[in-house]
Amino acid sequence: MGKQKKTQKVKKQRNAQLKRLMKPTDSRLKEQLREKRKKAEDPHQVKVHEATQQSSALFFQYNTQLGPPYHIVLDTNFINFSIKSKLDIVQGMMDCLYAKCIPYISDCVRAELEKLGNKYKLALRIISDPRFERLPCLHKGTYADDCIIERVRQHKCYIVATNDKDLKNRIRKIPGVPIMYVAAHKYAIERMPEAYGVKA
Repeated sequence: MGKQKKTQKVKKQRNAQLKRLMKPTDSRLKEQLREKRKKAEDPHQVKVHEATQQSSALFFQYNTQLGPPYHIVLDTNFINFSIKSKLDIVQGMMDCLYAKCIPYISDCVRAELEKLGNKYKLALRIISDPRFERLPCLHKGTYADDCIIERVRQHKCYIVATNDKDLKNRIRKIPGVPIMYVAAHKYAIERMPEAYGVKA
């Protein structure tokens, strides 16, 4: 019997300690640590939904800004895969799209290739070709994926050339942007409007 009384006493002490603890909404707590109670929502208040503005280049999913000469933004690994497959980048693009192609290299991609060192000297020499246009970057850092995504969101006139799975998945969420990639020792294109006679 005495043991049971002891356990009841311990339980009471624990409960008293819990009661002594302050509630997270207590006014005696500092402003930063205090949790604020949520106000009840007014059912009559007009709800505002913000939607991102759609590009005027799109007719539903169809991108009207795409057309020859094609502007193609290259990613680092696309250049490396092209070298491994022994493909001439400009010629390969023309064989894929049957039209004139202008390859673009952003400052981030160039910086990434420079970081990779001597092993990728050939890639740097290839992108130094005068046929490759240079895209200046205004942001901080040299992470090419975010740079390409941001550029493609703003201007819908580009095709993105990449073999990176994560980047491909991110681009697929943006409507009207085709993806070029290396497959079976040649270039293939995904999500290209068939009106221009190009099929993946």
